[in-house]
Amino acid sequence: MLFRLPASSLKSVRALKDVAVHPTRIVARQTTVRFASSSSASSSAKSVLDSRAALASAAIATVGSIAWYTHLYGSLPFIGEVHASSPAEEGLHPQHYPWSHSGLFDSFDHASIRRGYQVYREVCAACHSLDRIAWRNLVGVSHTADETKALAEEVEYEDGPNDQGEMFQRPGKLSDYMPAPYPNEEAARASNAGALPPDLSLIVKARHGGPDYIFALLTGYREPPAGFEIRDGMNYNPYFPGNAISMARVLFDGMVEYEDGTPATTSQMAKDVVTFLNWAAEPEHDERKKAGIKAVILFSALTVISLYVKRFKWSLIKSRKIFYNPPSDKAH
Repeated sequence: MLFRLPASSLKSVRALKDVAVHPTRIVARQTTVRFASSSSASSSAKSVLDSRAALASAAIATVGSIAWYTHLYGSLPFIGEVHASSPAEEGLHPQHYPWSHSGLFDSFDHASIRRGYQVYREVCAACHSLDRIAWRNLVGVSHTADETKALAEEVEYEDGPNDQGEMFQRPGKLSDYMPAPYPNEEAARASNAGALPPDLSLIVKARHGGPDYIFALLTGYREPPAGFEIRDGMNYNPYFPGNAISMARVLFDGMVEYEDGTPATTSQMAKDVVTFLNWAAEPEHDERKKAGIKAVILFSALTVISLYVKRFKWSLIKSRKIFYNPPSDKAH
């Protein structure tokens, strides 16, 4: 009757015989399958790692390209800019100058700030105010405390009322702000043919081009080209919007005698006063860069520590092997 059994029954009987006679062969086969699954998992992890590296490389390349484009051309074509005066309203675009404080790790030239304050005091202060800067801001930056006190005491400030209810004049203190040249806006316009001299506290941040524009404006006075009409009381300057500015040229060679003996050329005075105005616009510049460097060092160290802890904690979990032993059929 055996010859009437189907072929599938003979195959199952042969398989059971192999298990009984050669059990190690089945284990080896299962081990091979398990090793194959482990190798596939490692290959998939490698592909994910490669894809992440490719994504990071693409992101770095994109950011670098955008940064290089903005360094060359100043702005992106698809992102608008917000300035007190837009590039469309500008005159001749100034070139970029290598300012000593423009680098990531560079600070202000404090000797230049001191000379720049001297230029502002002897030239610019006759028309322009510096409302946001107090005398105490100069201490430790360009002058000592005693020098700053002496400068403040040269100015008379109205104070009061006194015991009799009257206002009185007193010498300036470190807590006082630098005096304005005019008592009000109307007096300023009346003294400048209707033009209002702007406050210089934030002038570097308020103009497109920043210090490059201010320097180019101070040194860019010249004779108007043929065919260009200038109204009475106006001066030609290609860097000013409209090329006509009511402020006349104010910097000439030898106009200021520097205390440290630096030659007072027009470009030197313009460079010093622009450095001073740049500091006035952001007095926290040096401290901000110091804090930034400390933050980068701190967070870099924390990142390295966190990566090490993550690798240490997860190494045991990632290296575990899970074996599955199916339950045996107790019915047979």
